[in-house]
Amino acid sequence: MEAVQRRRIVVRGVVQGVGFRPYVYTRATGLGLAGHVTNTPEGVVAEVEGAPAVVSAFCERLAADAPPLAVVDAVDHCEVPVAGGTGFTIVASRSGGPVRTLVSPDVATCDDCLAELADPADRRHRHPFITCTHCGPRFTIVTGLPYDRAHTTMASFPLCPDCAREYADPADRRFHAQPVACPGCGPRLRLLVGTPPRETGCADPVAEARRLLAAGAILAVKGLGGYHLACDATHAAAVAELRRRKARGDKPFALMARALADVEPLVHLGPAERALLTGPVRPIVLLRRRPSDAAEGLVADAVAPRSPDLGVMLPYTPVHHLLLGLPGDPPGPRLLVMTSGNLSGEPIVTDDAEALDRLGRIADGWLTHDRPIHVPCDDSVVRVCDGETLTVRRSRGYAPLPLELPLPVPAALAAGGDLKNAFCLGEGRKAWLSAHIGDMDDLATQNAFDRAERQLESITGVTPGLLAADRHPGYRSGRWAQRTAGARPLVRVQHHHAHVASAMAEHGLDGGNRVIGIAFDGTGYGDDGAVWGGEVLLADYAGYQRFAHLAYVPLPGGDAAVLRPYRMALSHLRAAGIAWAPDLPCTAACPPEELRVLERQLERGLNCARTSSMGRLFDAVSSLAGICHLAGYEAQAAIELESAALAAPRTEADDGYAFTLHRREAGEGTPLTADPAPVLAAVVADVRAGVPAPLIAARFHVAVADLVSTLAALARERCGLDTVALTGGVFANTVLSSTTARVLRERGFTVLRHHRVPPNDGGLALGQLMVAARAPHQPQQGEGHVPGGTRQSA
Repeated sequence: MEAVQRRRIVVRGVVQGVGFRPYVYTRATGLGLAGHVTNTPEGVVAEVEGAPAVVSAFCERLAADAPPLAVVDAVDHCEVPVAGGTGFTIVASRSGGPVRTLVSPDVATCDDCLAELADPADRRHRHPFITCTHCGPRFTIVTGLPYDRAHTTMASFPLCPDCAREYADPADRRFHAQPVACPGCGPRLRLLVGTPPRETGCADPVAEARRLLAAGAILAVKGLGGYHLACDATHAAAVAELRRRKARGDKPFALMARALADVEPLVHLGPAERALLTGPVRPIVLLRRRPSDAAEGLVADAVAPRSPDLGVMLPYTPVHHLLLGLPGDPPGPRLLVMTSGNLSGEPIVTDDAEALDRLGRIADGWLTHDRPIHVPCDDSVVRVCDGETLTVRRSRGYAPLPLELPLPVPAALAAGGDLKNAFCLGEGRKAWLSAHIGDMDDLATQNAFDRAERQLESITGVTPGLLAADRHPGYRSGRWAQRTAGARPLVRVQHHHAHVASAMAEHGLDGGNRVIGIAFDGTGYGDDGAVWGGEVLLADYAGYQRFAHLAYVPLPGGDAAVLRPYRMALSHLRAAGIAWAPDLPCTAACPPEELRVLERQLERGLNCARTSSMGRLFDAVSSLAGICHLAGYEAQAAIELESAALAAPRTEADDGYAFTLHRREAGEGTPLTADPAPVLAAVVADVRAGVPAPLIAARFHVAVADLVSTLAALARERCGLDTVALTGGVFANTVLSSTTARVLRERGFTVLRHHRVPPNDGGLALGQLMVAARAPHQPQQGEGHVPGGTRQSA
C-alpha cells in the first residue's frame, strides 16, 4: 500500500484578501491532495494529505508561487495524523486566538476589471464598484480579522445568486473575493446637489458629475479612504475658487490624469516615475515640471503656483476611471484636481453625513455611495530622487504593511510628532506605521489619531506595554501618550535622534556601530530647550552625541517667523552683523512699522527662542534672494528656493559659498558650530551685484552639501565613522539630497537616504520605537517617563 502523509501548514504575512486560499485550493487539487484550508487570526492554515513526495513538493513551492498581492513572511508545517478523505475544501474561517496575520493595503483596479468595466457585453459594464481577488479595497473596509466579508463594510451587502456563484467557483477570478458585488447587489452611487443637498435622481450619476465638472463645479467625491474635492484642472476659475473655499493658500493641488499621455506635455517622466504611476499602489508622484512655455494653457496656473513639481496620480478606483471617461464616452475633463476632502488642517472626511456638513461650504455637489469607509486613508505621496523612490507621505497603498526591523522590540507604541503625524506599533521584528494622520493642532485630528490607534492595535494584535513620544513638552502627541500610558513606561525621545534612528532602522542597521546622522528640518525640541534643526549627531539606538550644529539665531515671534520668511532673513542678517539696508529684498518686504518692532524685539530678546534650524536658514536665504517673503504653507519658501536652483547653470553653481566652523570656548567636548555668516554675506554681495536668484539658490544648495561633507569628514577623522544618514524634512529637497549624497560618496562615505519611510516627521515614530526599545532604563510601574538615552558630547 502506498505511503500517505498529512501535514499542517501555517502561512503568515499578507495572505488574507489576496486570493491565497483560492491559490492553495487550486494548487492542492491540481496535485491531487486531500485536505482543507481556512483563514484564522494566525494566518492561512491548511492541512494537505497525499503521497509524501507530493506533499513535500506542495510545501516547498507554496511561498514561491504565491499570488501577486501576497507577502509571505513565514511558512511553518508539521506532520499530523492521517485523516483520510479524497477532496479538498475551503472551510469557514475561524476566529479567536492571537492575531498573527497581516491586512493587505487597498489596491488599484486591475486590468481585467478595467476590461470588464468598459465591455458593454459584461454584466459589470460601468459598475462603479467592480473588483476581484487582485484589486480593490482592503485595509479601508476591514473591521476585524480573519479577513472575511462579515468582517468588512461589505457585510451589509448580501451576494446575489450570480455573485455567490462566482464567489464559490474555484475557477473564477472572484473566488472568495470579499468586496465582490455587481449592480444588482452592490453599493449604489448617487449624486447630491443643492442647498440642502438633494439626490438628483439621474440615471447615470457619473455622467452628470462629469457634466458639472466640465462646467466649473467643485464636487466632493467619495473614494477608498475618504472624500476628495475635485474640479477641472484646466478651468482656471474653478481651481481658484476651490483654493479660496478650502483656505488652501498657495499649497499645490494634486492632479488625477486619465492617462500618462495627458501629463507628458506637463512634466518629465522617467522609467521610475512611470512605474509608480501605473503600478498597483497609484500614489501621488511629484514630477518635475516642463518649462512653462511648453505647458502653457494645459493646466490652470493656480494648480501649483511657483512649485517646481506637479503632484500627479492616475485613477485607482472604478469611479475615478468613469469620472475621467472610458473609451467612447463624450468629451469631459481629462485632468482633475483631486485634493483631500477637508478644510486645510483638518483630517480627511470619511463619514457621509459629515461630508455634507464639513464640506458644505466647499462643494457644489457630492458624488457618494453607501459602502462605509472604516479606516481613513489619505493618498500616499512619493517622488523619485536619483532613480529611487523617496516617500514623502506613506499612506494609501502602503499602510498597513509592516516594516522589517533589524532588532526585536517589545510590544510598543510610538506616538510620532505633531506635524505630519503617523504613529507606529511594533513587536518582535515588525513595525506598523499608521496611515497619515495629519497635524495634531486640530481636535478632529487628535480624535482621528485615537481611532486609528485602536484600529491598528486590533488588526495587528499588538498590545503595547511600552510607549514612546517626542521630548517636546507641548506636543499633543506626547500629552496623548502621557494620558494613555497609565502604569506603562513612557520613554521621551529627542526629535533628531528619532530621525536618525528611523533612517538606521529602514536600512536594517542593528546599532552595533554609530552613524553620522545629519538631521536637518524646521523644528525639534533640543536638550537645552532651544529649537534644534541643523544637527550632526553621532548616534546609535542607545544614544547620541551632538557633534555639530548650525549656529543659533533668534526665532523672532515663533510661528510669525515661519509664516514670514523675511523675519528669519532679518534675524540671520543681524546675527551675522549685516545691516538691514533698504536695497535688500527681505528689508523691502518687511513693513516699516514691523521692521521697527522687530528691531526692538531682537535687541531685547522678547519672544525670541534660539534656533539652529536648517529649515529656517533655507527660509532666510529664500527671502534674502527675493524669492519668497510670505509662506502660505509649510516649507513654501524652501520649496521655491529649490525650484529656483533647478534653473541655474550647474557649472556656475559650483562657485559656491562657505560656512565657517567654530568651537565654543568650553573645550574639546563641545559641539562644532557651523556659522552661516559668510554665506549670508556672499548672498548679499551677489544680490547687490545683480546675480540671478536661481544662481544664488543653487550656490546655497552647494554650500549646504559641502558643509555636510566637511562635517562628516571631521567626524570620520575624530571617531572613525564612515556611514552618513541624511534625514529630516529638509532632505525631501531632491536638489540638496542628490548633491549631498554625491559629494559624500566622492569622499568614500556610505550614504543612507530614506526610500520607504518619509524623511520628515511622518517617519519619526519608527525611530522613536527603536530608541525606546533600547533605552538603558525602563521605568517601573508608576514611575512616569524618562528621556531616551543621551550621551554627553565627547
